[in-house]
Amino acid sequence: MAHTPRSNTLAAQGDSRPDAAETAVPAKVWAAAQALLQSRRTGLYSEHTFHISQAQEAYWVNDLVATALGWQGADAARHWKSGGPGRNAELTHAALNPQGVWASPAHAPAWPLHHGGVEAEVALRLACDVDAPLAATLTHENAPQLVDAVCVAIEVVSSRLAQPQEASAWDRMADAQSHGALVLGPWVPHTGQRFDWVQQRGCLQINQHVPLPFTGTHSLADPFWVLPAWLRHATRHGQVVRAGTVVSTGNWSGNTPVQRGDRVCVRFEGLGEAVVEL
Repeated sequence: MAHTPRSNTLAAQGDSRPDAAETAVPAKVWAAAQALLQSRRTGLYSEHTFHISQAQEAYWVNDLVATALGWQGADAARHWKSGGPGRNAELTHAALNPQGVWASPAHAPAWPLHHGGVEAEVALRLACDVDAPLAATLTHENAPQLVDAVCVAIEVVSSRLAQPQEASAWDRMADAQSHGALVLGPWVPHTGQRFDWVQQRGCLQINQHVPLPFTGTHSLADPFWVLPAWLRHATRHGQVVRAGTVVSTGNWSGNTPVQRGDRVCVRFEGLGEAVVEL
């Protein structure tokens, strides 16, 4: 059965203004967070220019929004995106709105689709709780043992910014890296097997158009590569990432433009498919 998302009007859990312990929040960070909260509540674009100039400020905005909307609290958020342009670049991470994470096949005609696009991805699910001491020990060799399942995912791109093409990379990062929604295909158990990601084939299809194929196009050459950096980020304030938490791991297909009414299907050989109707 198709999943129907709830309304895009989100209510903050109380006043998200920093309390006395958080008075060091820079004015531009606070203003950016409020602009994004307003956009998420109303479903309207934000005309605000954030002037975010570094990763710390962008993550500060992310944390304020995620906390105000109840995506995270004493524990870390349960859904994330993580990735980067290559192994030598700093990876970036964003907590995701749980109301916008859906099982395939998903049906989302009322969900915001601002400057819409879709990306083919692979998502991972944690088998156990991870705290900061455990995250500090992780390497690219031992981190995969923390994953109990893998699935095909579709990231729906949707910006809260009125002119995202003209916004800085930092401002887009503050806007949860232009994340709109995440569609998850059926989970495939991960029992320690090695995937040949360099040879991994897949395709992205819009409606009845010819599928767009890809092979081994993940920027990190391995979706599991995000795990150490993502988990250290998610636990950096002492929060625990709980078992069952999901992270989407980066784009395989490029950002393909879509519009309302399109049906999107992503397939990965050996892993299955995910479908969303927008």
